[in-house]
Amino acid sequence: MALHLIGHVFVKAASPLKAVTDEYERAGALDAMPPKFSMPQKAGIVHARSTSQDSSLYRYIKLISFPLTLAASSLDPPNAGSNTIHRDKGSWTENGDVECKHTAREEAVFGEDCDGVDEEDGDWRLPTALIPTVIFLHLICAPYTKVEESFNIQATHDILNYGVRDFFPLNEPGRVQLKDHYDHFTFTGPVPRTFVGALALAGVSWPFTRAIGDAVNQQTIVRAVLGLWNAACLLYYRNGVAQAFGRNPANWFVLFQASGFHLMYYTSRTLPNSFAFGLATIAFGKLLPVFKSPPASQETRRKTFLTLLTMTGVIFRSELALLLIPNTLQFLLRRELSLLHAISSGLLGLCIGISFTVPIDSLLWQRFPLWPELSAFSYNILHSQSSNWGTSPWHFYLTSALPRLLFNPLTYLLCIPLSFTQPALRHTAANLVVPNLAFVLLYSFQPHKEWRFIIYTIPPLLTVAALGANWIWARRTKTFTNRLLALALIASVLASSAASTLMLALSHLNYPGAHALNRIHALAPTHHAPGAIVHVHMDTLSCMTGITRFLQLRPPSLLLPLPPPPSSCLSSPHGSAAPGTPEEDATATTTTTTTTTNLFYIYDKSENETQLLDPLFWARFDWALAESVERVIGRWVVEETVDAYAGVRIVRPGEVSEESSSGDLEDKNRGGAREMARRGKGVKGIMDAVERYGRRATGGWWVRVVMEPRIRVLRREREVIGMGMGMGRDW
Repeated sequence: MALHLIGHVFVKAASPLKAVTDEYERAGALDAMPPKFSMPQKAGIVHARSTSQDSSLYRYIKLISFPLTLAASSLDPPNAGSNTIHRDKGSWTENGDVECKHTAREEAVFGEDCDGVDEEDGDWRLPTALIPTVIFLHLICAPYTKVEESFNIQATHDILNYGVRDFFPLNEPGRVQLKDHYDHFTFTGPVPRTFVGALALAGVSWPFTRAIGDAVNQQTIVRAVLGLWNAACLLYYRNGVAQAFGRNPANWFVLFQASGFHLMYYTSRTLPNSFAFGLATIAFGKLLPVFKSPPASQETRRKTFLTLLTMTGVIFRSELALLLIPNTLQFLLRRELSLLHAISSGLLGLCIGISFTVPIDSLLWQRFPLWPELSAFSYNILHSQSSNWGTSPWHFYLTSALPRLLFNPLTYLLCIPLSFTQPALRHTAANLVVPNLAFVLLYSFQPHKEWRFIIYTIPPLLTVAALGANWIWARRTKTFTNRLLALALIASVLASSAASTLMLALSHLNYPGAHALNRIHALAPTHHAPGAIVHVHMDTLSCMTGITRFLQLRPPSLLLPLPPPPSSCLSSPHGSAAPGTPEEDATATTTTTTTTTNLFYIYDKSENETQLLDPLFWARFDWALAESVERVIGRWVVEETVDAYAGVRIVRPGEVSEESSSGDLEDKNRGGAREMARRGKGVKGIMDAVERYGRRATGGWWVRVVMEPRIRVLRREREVIGMGMGMGRDW
């Protein structure tokens, strides 16, 4: 007990001497020290040992995380607060040190000293709010979505705004209403996707969207809820690491996770993999070792892992079946689980998953019965249609995807290999790494590869990396090599954070469609009278680069009545939404909404080439978003041009700064000039200012972000011909 209390006080790095002394007097720990020490000497020893942790990395962590501590709360599970939780009791020596008896495994994990690390370092705290804070920063800087996320984001919008209660029971009028309102009946995609994730996300988000109202876009709220869920799953897993190995390895896990880019960026995005990631992370948390737990408890955790991962694969991503195979084989070969229990756990997860996905998706897709992931498995594997979306070499996951997901090079070049070289860590490292690498190798036989298909393996791999990093940090004062490696770890975390920040800034520039639609909403009131009906056409590229139904302005409560829209518009209230895949049905859709300026918007998207070549089709639009002006028939003015990220290039000394140009003659008119002035106040203005001051410091050398024009905001010219009383006709 005394050793536990001492370990608790060690983490109070900045505690005053009196506070430390008072706490130990109450605990009776000072009396347990050798009698030859006086009370001031005893307090001095305790204070010296407790304040020694306030050096090096601990001081840096406290400095950078101070703003986050205001929102941080302790989520450590019981007995996870100190590395001393797994230690045998010790006794005081004549010189005031603690003498502990510990195993080689504990020494390898916690360090050669009894308190778990070197004498200059104790348990250092890292705010648990770091991961959700980083996720929210990514969300705020890049709030828009891409085409891969379209199904779930559109489905969540439809459930939030149209509901599902009004469509039950699904008689014929109910079916008509469902098909008229929900986006997925127009843009079906090559295979159906499950509504389970969107339904759960909409249900949790609904109170927040109603409470906040229009102050924050619904899409931001929905993505924040998903990001918070995945952050909570990562923190649950982190707490399992703390309980199994101590707080310091858990802190390294948080540092590696938060300083990366891809996971932090995509955990709030409505990919099917993002829904599966949280549940898979919880499942992997069940495989972390729990010291001194009975065998029956460990067996229960393994069965929970199989059930949860099976359920997740049945509902969200069928590729998780490949992740089950090596883990189940490992349980069976090591006799950690019987074959009967493995089969029963898998069947339980299968039944739970089917009971969720089949009724919900059969109802909302109007196909009976429907199991979306079975359809996806048949399409991608049995019929080999996934190759239509591109192929990659067999080694793509090992040589490209995993390094990008782990992000910090030292995690896979130093820390993970080091864990395998230490006998006390080798067993744990093998348990976490081998099944996941086997999953990656199995999935490498699939020609179509994307990094998001293997994101579930990252938390276990970073856990092993954290154990290796903690082994180095705990021994940094032992040798000069360890000190250099410890400094390299700190530098790698800082460099990864800087690189992640840079990639986040560049990612903000990849959504020209969303920015272009926002510009129409800002410009239209200056060209239309209140109550006017505004027709907007959005091309394919615009819808694939950020436009969703959430960005279409919703009808507010108006004091003045609006003129009713044409009946032809009301007959098809679909919103123009980004298609789920490049080969989705090319059907025109419209949505009617009003704005706070009393404009009545009708959004349209059509991919039908016959319609796009018809002048009468274009005659009804007031505004258009187009990648190419030449494809838009009629007389149009380029009001603005929205640029997008196109790479980087080296700028040499003496080379003048250049503004990105649209390449079209129309951009030289008043619209192009106004857009150039607007950009000077936005992101491009910031980049130009950074480049200007940076080149002064580097003697003229710089890495310039190259922007290229992607979306043109077009306004149709209006010509008034003699029709009397100011009436006119659009040409």
